Amino acid sequence: MPAHLELTPAWQDIKTRLRSAVGESAYDVWLSSLEVNGWDGTVLILKAESGKESWLVGRYGRVLERCAQDVLGPSTTVAFAGDPAAQAHAALAHAGHTANTPQGEEFNPRHTFDQFVIGDGNRLAHAAALAVAEAPGQAYNPLFLHAPPGLGKTHLLNAIANFIRSYDSTTTVRYTTVEAFTNGFIAALKGEALDRFKRLYRGVDVLLIDDVQFLASKAKTEEEFFHTFNALHDSGRQLVLTCDRLPSQLTGIEQRLRERFESGLVAHLTPPDWATRITILRKRAAVDNVQIADEEVFEVIAERITDNVRSLEGALIRIVAHHSLTGQPIDRQLATTVLDAIHPIAIRSDGTRITADTTPTIPAIQQLVADHFSLAVTDLTGASRLGQVSWARQLAIYLVRELTDAPLQRIGDAFGGRNHATVLHACKRVSDRITVNNDDAADLQDLNKALANQQ
Repeated sequence: MPAHLELTPAWQDIKTRLRSAVGESAYDVWLSSLEVNGWDGTVLILKAESGKESWLVGRYGRVLERCAQDVLGPSTTVAFAGDPAAQAHAALAHAGHTANTPQGEEFNPRHTFDQFVIGDGNRLAHAAALAVAEAPGQAYNPLFLHAPPGLGKTHLLNAIANFIRSYDSTTTVRYTTVEAFTNGFIAALKGEALDRFKRLYRGVDVLLIDDVQFLASKAKTEEEFFHTFNALHDSGRQLVLTCDRLPSQLTGIEQRLRERFESGLVAHLTPPDWATRITILRKRAAVDNVQIADEEVFEVIAERITDNVRSLEGALIRIVAHHSLTGQPIDRQLATTVLDAIHPIAIRSDGTRITADTTPTIPAIQQLVADHFSLAVTDLTGASRLGQVSWARQLAIYLVRELTDAPLQRIGDAFGGRNHATVLHACKRVSDRITVNNDDAADLQDLNKALANQQ
């Protein structure tokens, strides 16, 4: 059997890590079509669209290699089939990178403090993260960062790691997600390698843990995490944790661990204001070397997307991608066309926009969507998984999130007690479908118009 066919499970793991590292939008636009062309135990050869290989190496080569190394081992290099220059580039990058890598894990080099845009909603979190990076174990320990997805928590974790790497090569840092911690712990139990697992996480100076909410309902992993936390904290070593909610709201996690999360500094990140959103977009364009002559492009994006930095940057990526594929200039018209498909605005029949003063209620949205699909509201709030019911429910959830200020938990409660992860999944599902299916996009457009006419 060819080696690359045996690699299938590992490649799926690599793609999952890659999606998390670069974000949903960048992954979907640039990386989702990558395929494995070969694997000899050291070099992972990928197949990309012809002519894009060198650009992908320059733009995403390092993060591709990091994700591959996390799964296949630290000696792994990444190259692209059909492009010797790209293969040489990858090999040289790996050789120089390995020689200069201190002990610990690799991090996203783009996520630095310099690249983090500071605004009123994240000033405390940024200052606390910088203080921790400058003096690990002395400033705020633990530092607990909480915010909804897409507001910069993972960026700050990477910024801490990159700062320490740059200025103190003697301090060891490890970044992990709760999912990776859990998988490693389970593998260690099965392989009788628990001592090695403990050394891996308890033998560092700084431990960065992403998404601690996923510890809920994992009793054995939570127990191990509790002892890891204590071992590091009691010896004065630094812990930084991220979560999508406050420690007190982690009802599926033991009280003793919640108390430890609260024992340091709890810093909240909130959605960026208008000026911050514009600055984020300008900086992203500069980092990607994209020339945006029409400033209204930034304004269109910032006007549509208000509560998620990842979505904000993703919208810019999609606009640039459409420009690359169609040759259309990057201007207000292109931005509006692209965003109408993925972030539509409800407009009244007279052409004016629905404002905060005319925000539709959750019951009104549910009833309208139910009527549109000839369903009952109880179908939307119930447990049915029939295709039409699921799609109607997802559309209703998406519209509630887009057109109201309701928090995720309240939205979930309104749809039969669903959790925040289900709400986010529904929104992503709608965003994905309306970009590739005209009928689905028409459903959303019709509902937006109907809501506008009700106001």
